[in-house]
Amino acid sequence: MFSIYSYFVHIKPGRLVLWCYLIWYFVTLYFHFDPSPKLWINSVGISVVIGTALMLSISSRATADYWQTFRLYWMPFAVSSFAALIKNQHYFVIFSSDIGEVLVALGCCGLFLVIVAIVKWSYTSREWVESK
Repeated sequence: MFSIYSYFVHIKPGRLVLWCYLIWYFVTLYFHFDPSPKLWINSVGISVVIGTALMLSISSRATADYWQTFRLYWMPFAVSSFAALIKNQHYFVIFSSDIGEVLVALGCCGLFLVIVAIVKWSYTSREWVESK
């Protein structure tokens, strides 16, 4: 049975980075949301084309699990929509020129990492107490 607690207890550093990417994307989406259907339709189209190519590139290996498949389609969608959202917004790579936006994104990522650290610490502490 899947448990979010267990997931975060055993999460690897690479997955933490992916979660922070997702958090950064959602913060940017919050500050720069564009309701234009064209932007989102184009992002879905790019996601289908690139995601399918990525799926084909791993087809010779073991079958991808649900989350890997989701990520292979989600990432092209996120990259293309992120690029469209920040166009002409005075960004440097992924960083807004508005320090407030950067601090919100960093703060959200930091809060997430602290929560995961607390979950891992509570699990380790519980294991230690139970072993006594």
